[in-house]
Amino acid sequence: MPSQRSVPYVEAKRWINDGDLLLFRRNWKPSSFLISRVGRSEYVHAGKVAWEAGELRLLDVMQFHGGRNLSLLDQVRRFPGWIDVFEVNPNDQFSDYDRQAAVQWMCRFHEVEYGWFNIVRLSLLHLAFFRLFFRADTQDAATRKGPPFCSQAVAEADRLGGGVDPTPNLADRLVEPGDLARSLLYRYRFTLRP
Repeated sequence: MPSQRSVPYVEAKRWINDGDLLLFRRNWKPSSFLISRVGRSEYVHAGKVAWEAGELRLLDVMQFHGGRNLSLLDQVRRFPGWIDVFEVNPNDQFSDYDRQAAVQWMCRFHEVEYGWFNIVRLSLLHLAFFRLFFRADTQDAATRKGPPFCSQAVAEADRLGGGVDPTPNLADRLVEPGDLARSLLYRYRFTLRP
């Protein structure tokens, strides 16, 4: 977990690029607490940044809403100090990474349903009994069954659109927000506040 460096949105805007990763920290909601405990991380939600007409947008897939394209400023006001910005592909360490293609891939999820089926499958792997009989899938080949959940969508956008797998030893359908935070494809920059 990176130490938090809080930056006002108006100042941070100039340092945020297309395709950067947004991770939401645990908040007051019971579901948020559960996700963070099961996922071994403070992070409970993931999305990507897109610049549209001079405005920063949040591209994500959210339970009860599906794929969304929202004003990032509105989300920062709603969740002050809970949204971390991670730079994607710091120092261009992955020369084949294509941030624009990753953003375009993420746009494909706009208005798709939320991946409840995949989130239930992922949740079962955290239960002791099921862990005895099912192994975590490391292959992405058959990963796309039904619509994605938030971190699955981000992993898929960066792998299939951007050309770099953020979690090479874990199938997209098993990627949790904390897995993205630990990936070498991203580096923590700052936490947004109004």
